[in-house]
Amino acid sequence: MNQSPPRGTASAVPSLAARDLRVVWHPCTQMKDHETMPPIAVKRGDGAWLEDYDGRRYLDAVSSWWVNLFGHANPRIAAALADQAARLEHVIFAGFTHEPAVLLAERLVSIAPQGLSRCFFADNGSAAVEVALKMSFHYWRNCGDQRKTRFVALANGYHGETLGALAVGDVDLYKSLYRPMLMDVFTAPSPDCYHREPGESWESHSLRQFEAMERLLERHAAEVAAVIVEPLVQCAGGMRMYHPVYLARLREACDRHRVHLIADEIAVGFGRTGTMFACEQAAITPDFLCLSKGLTGGFLPLSVVMTKEAVYQAFYDEYASLRAFLHSHSYTGNPLACRVALETLDILREERTIEGNRPKAERLGLRARRLESHPHVAEVRQHGMIVAIEMVRSKTGREAYDWRERRGRRIQRHALANGVLLRPIGDVVYFMPPYVVDDAQIDLMVDVAAAGIEQATCD
Repeated sequence: MNQSPPRGTASAVPSLAARDLRVVWHPCTQMKDHETMPPIAVKRGDGAWLEDYDGRRYLDAVSSWWVNLFGHANPRIAAALADQAARLEHVIFAGFTHEPAVLLAERLVSIAPQGLSRCFFADNGSAAVEVALKMSFHYWRNCGDQRKTRFVALANGYHGETLGALAVGDVDLYKSLYRPMLMDVFTAPSPDCYHREPGESWESHSLRQFEAMERLLERHAAEVAAVIVEPLVQCAGGMRMYHPVYLARLREACDRHRVHLIADEIAVGFGRTGTMFACEQAAITPDFLCLSKGLTGGFLPLSVVMTKEAVYQAFYDEYASLRAFLHSHSYTGNPLACRVALETLDILREERTIEGNRPKAERLGLRARRLESHPHVAEVRQHGMIVAIEMVRSKTGREAYDWRERRGRRIQRHALANGVLLRPIGDVVYFMPPYVVDDAQIDLMVDVAAAGIEQATCD
């Protein structure tokens, strides 16, 4: 299926991979796995494709961990980066400012849900979550309420790997070992619609699941600073999805109980779910909006926490009051990253990308849903340009495979052999491609995944 030349025996790839394994420790990886599946050394990227040192190409169906929007080595973004690098690469952001950061903050305020008027820059998604948690906690202290020290999170949620972000996550694979180090949080049932009753709609299930959140807030609102959620899609939890009505109910309940709402749109922002921000589909404004990943189109690390003027004003005072928010990062507001983010937003606007994605999302969903009849596929689900396929041992009763069988890894191996980069989450195969994919590339990634699923479930 992949028309690229096969790997040669005398190339830079084995040497580079061997050198890597002598000195590098890769993220989210059991390094022993590389004894049988060595890392692939990538030489260059072009659009939706990555190319190794043998000239073998891989269609990036997961946007390299969900960051890439407009293809690898996008010439517009690369040119903007080069231009900025020749002007100003970085300056301390305490006591100084620069045009890319100011322009980016102005632009984000203009497109974000109404009422989000302040931008606090950080380095990555986990850092943004840390900022939002600390800012919410600190806000209530500045307002004279010292009882609000707890947070509410959703079962199966994921918000990053730093300790605060890990604490409000609920994926045991990442969290369980470190639990003794983490703050205690309240966990509400997820609105995840995979668990809906037969014949139940997404909306009905999400509303029913909200009842537990309502009861939790009724009991504990006095001690809760904020509720944190991933709007519409719990990505690292297996691309589990829910209906926007849950967000609408949650916004109303948070207002009623005097609790902040933190929307972690690090993975789902900038068009992934079919709107610029997932919160738009519920017509809500969170108190804190965490953004990263697609913000820079996949070029550089950058994150931002957007919040409301009332939150900002709670910290605004004479120095001696000690009300200032002293959280900082050395590379806060990095000019290179801000300039790249501005170019990303320009492309989104000028090329009407989100509108152009609609027929692509329709094709991707249509092709993937052909797998619904497969005896080992329990569900195919979709929000915008995110499509997930849930594999099971038994379709009746949705019996899951034993995780130790690593069926998803078999699919990953099959996909790489056929020129597609897939990275299943457990037994969930998903697509979150760059927005530059064309029809043929959509067909290729689904066809390769389908063949991989067939191969991985044949015994």
